[in-house]
Amino acid sequence: MESTNPKKLRAELKDYLDLAIKEPIRIQRREGGSFVLMNEDLYAEMQSEIVGLQRRLLGLTDALTGNVSEYKPGKGTRIKRFVKKARPAS
Repeated sequence: MESTNPKKLRAELKDYLDLAIKEPIRIQRREGGSFVLMNEDLYAEMQSEIVGLQRRLLGLTDALTGNVSEYKPGKGTRIKRFVKKARPAS
């Protein structure tokens, strides 16, 4: 990850934006705070991955605590729309 400071970022903004397409850039302030500049697509991918991991974690937590119910196929299930219906004889 490339690192810079705000003064250098302002002076070379175009170059840093072009670089941010390939990799995140760390911007370190003199007072100690730091920020990351990254491509929006990469940010969206990371957010999506986080949501997926949170869902899996919640599912695993439910399974470990016994907060689950047995799946019983039958009337009212979401898969009934895929079952072939018998056509009436013509």
